[in-house]
Amino acid sequence: MNVHKNAKLTPRGRAEIVRRVLEEGQTPTSVATDVGVCERTVRKWVRRFQAEGYEGLEDRSSRPHTLRRPTPQPVVRQIAALRRRRWSGAQIAAELGVSTATVSRALRRLGLNRLSALDPPEPVRRYERQNPGELIHIDIKKLGRFDRPGHRVTGDRTGQSSRRGVGWEYLHVCIDDHSRVAFSQIMPDSSSTVWPLI
Repeated sequence: MNVHKNAKLTPRGRAEIVRRVLEEGQTPTSVATDVGVCERTVRKWVRRFQAEGYEGLEDRSSRPHTLRRPTPQPVVRQIAALRRRRWSGAQIAAELGVSTATVSRALRRLGLNRLSALDPPEPVRRYERQNPGELIHIDIKKLGRFDRPGHRVTGDRTGQSSRRGVGWEYLHVCIDDHSRVAFSQIMPDSSSTVWPLI
């Protein structure tokens, strides 16, 4: 359950209100004053407990059970047809005589609220050599070495500029274009050419 951070009552607090009114006989007015809610709220939770028990004290969805005036399906179909012609929401609303909020809700429901949804996804373009070992992609990444944790770990910036010169390591990465088999190894310099796939 996700209780609002400023909520006065949780289900446990509601149960306490009900207990104080029904078992201890306190008046709803005095309980409301103690808890910091209005008397009507106390009466509501007592009524709901009497009708449904402890399940009635749980949170409910604030969404209405039925919409008073749902958008008619012919209008929704017209919205979709105009959107596929790449019309904006404001243009569609003006054309059909409905609000922009109605158009926006319908487009979101249809998955057409972004223009990119109208375009088919681009096919994956992937080139590939015919034989393994024909083309190998090689990359070398220069990495700084360190002999103790830095200030981001320790929080201590004293002496950080005097700790230079520890050295470098080189991460060699090799990927075969046909099979996509990859190999990586840390080497002492960038000129090393020990590649197991070559």
